[in-house]
Amino acid sequence: MRKKNTELLSDVIRQVLREHHLDRPLNEKRLIESWPLVLGTNIMQYTSELVVKNRILYVTLTSSVLRHDLFMSREEIKKSLNDRVGVEVIVDIVFK
Repeated sequence: MRKKNTELLSDVIRQVLREHHLDRPLNEKRLIESWPLVLGTNIMQYTSELVVKNRILYVTLTSSVLRHDLFMSREEIKKSLNDRVGVEVIVDIVFK
């Protein structure tokens, strides 16, 4: 006999992650892993560190020219990264 109150497994997993406060770190990890996919492997060569703290993505770059170029398009980058994850993970990007 089949129960009427069935739920999707994906919904149950999301609920468990939310209850144990694991959804935020998981989304931050997904966002960091999306960096090379959104910006390409060439930019990844100049990226030395990616860290999310307090909903801000801190990006350490080895090229000052690239830092300036990315700074000018940081709103587009932020939107693309958040869209890739599916939720708003970051509210700002700081390039160092």
